[in-house]
Amino acid sequence: MSGGVEDVSRAIAFWCAALDYKPREEPSVDWAVLVPKQGTGVQVAIDLAEDPATPGRPRHHLDLYASDQEAEVERLLALGATRVVRKYPRDADFVVLADPDGNRFCVIQT
Repeated sequence: MSGGVEDVSRAIAFWCAALDYKPREEPSVDWAVLVPKQGTGVQVAIDLAEDPATPGRPRHHLDLYASDQEAEVERLLALGATRVVRKYPRDADFVVLADPDGNRFCVIQT
């Protein structure tokens, strides 16, 4: 997964805390690759975006799965995520949040 951001260091701090990841190597001012702290898994590349995020045209989208969705949403909000106001279907198993750069992601109840 790769995503463009407006502030690389802010994105590193947010996504490392949100996913329990760490930088694979020393990040540069415009690029970083994040990996799981424990074991193997999907790598997340973060690069400096030239254009700001715009509604309806996200730079990237992650789905995070949680056994306790409410607790996970609250944890991510405390890390700097914001709620995205939207009309949810009655049976929605997801909550849409935005990272500090406005990129949307979902927290899905498992």
